[in-house]
Amino acid sequence: MRTSMADLLGKWPSKTAEFLISVINPLVFIVLDFLDVILCTFFRYADEYLEGKSTPCYCRSQNGTSNCKEKNIGISDTLFGRKNVFREMEFLGITPSKASQSSKNTGSDKLGKTRWSDCSCASCVSWMKNGDDQKLHVVVKEPSEGNQDSGKPSTENVIFLHGFLSSSFLWTETVFPELGDSKYKLFAVDLLGFGNSPKPRKCLYTLNDHLEMVEKSVIHEFNLTSFHLVAHSMGCIIAIALAAKHPNNLKSLTLLAPPYFLSNGEEDASQIALKRLAFKSLWPPLSFGASFMTWYEHLGRCVCFIVCRNHETWERILKFVTRKSKLNFLVIDLTRHTHHSAWHTMHNVICGGAKMMDPCLEILRRTRARVTVVQGSQDQVVPLECSNNVKVKVPDAEVRVINGADHRTVIMGREKEFARDLELIWDSVANAKG
Repeated sequence: MRTSMADLLGKWPSKTAEFLISVINPLVFIVLDFLDVILCTFFRYADEYLEGKSTPCYCRSQNGTSNCKEKNIGISDTLFGRKNVFREMEFLGITPSKASQSSKNTGSDKLGKTRWSDCSCASCVSWMKNGDDQKLHVVVKEPSEGNQDSGKPSTENVIFLHGFLSSSFLWTETVFPELGDSKYKLFAVDLLGFGNSPKPRKCLYTLNDHLEMVEKSVIHEFNLTSFHLVAHSMGCIIAIALAAKHPNNLKSLTLLAPPYFLSNGEEDASQIALKRLAFKSLWPPLSFGASFMTWYEHLGRCVCFIVCRNHETWERILKFVTRKSKLNFLVIDLTRHTHHSAWHTMHNVICGGAKMMDPCLEILRRTRARVTVVQGSQDQVVPLECSNNVKVKVPDAEVRVINGADHRTVIMGREKEFARDLELIWDSVANAKG
């Protein structure tokens, strides 16, 4: 009896916390539902006053949905299917903007201008100087001179794609230094809407938009006839689509924490991704942050207005507080996007791209592509099952689970080991075909 009582007392704090969260959780999200409807009206009138017309949003889930999707292939259902208890109500005279207006959010001019709520600093608008010929920001690391002069076959190319709210810094600050003597030519890309790449306002950031820009800025720009692909998190979705589109040019595909879910036949693949990656929960904090920025279009825009629009000020404050002249790249990357680019990429690539993964993986299975999947055992962002799901679709894929690593430390903190593993993969492909 004493042991049972001790066990009960030991579990009491955690049980109490679970109970409190279960009670508070729905109340918090009801409040957020209401605030998002309020902000919908605020931003509509603010846009009309400051820009001459209101900016379309996706607050109506029923009206005009099919019309928008017909005109914009690649638009995710999750943009319209986010339930909000107040959205369909004309509560206190509040009427959310119609989703049918979102079909107007296209045009031949895909560049547009910055929003009043976006940052307009020299860095964030520098991409607009190039006119219509926009390309992604790409960091290129040439192979070492010793390897260039060794008389070996032509240099192999490797394209690196980062994840959500990240940039090419993820690779240039971690893996690239460990590949100093590499014989490979490395390309680290800032994806469309992130880092130093263009952030066009009138683009809907579909999977195809991202795919075309990577092709235009890397494959076509540098005339690549063969390449290896390395991608992290959201970048895995783009990498899988790119690999499936160029199977004859692909040497190998390395995926780190790919957000891939198997369809269950009862629920739309996009909805499965939304619920699994952005589940409405107060705990853990990562889940709450993901759900907050994914389910609430206008609350997310408000956060970006406070943080991203004023990133230079926040960076100066952090430098003063930490007494450091250079901030960690992870901090900088969190603010180097617009709400428009992050919002649409989250839904149209991470959620909407879920529908495209099955046919793409089928192509990789048929072509027997060299696929390696790596994920940390403690990943709290992408469920560990996702890596095994890839192997279900591509049986020849190799899955490696790094004990103790999470979503970031699957790369960071083990840079040398990771760089060595990459070179072993690339070399094994060359030796197999040699």
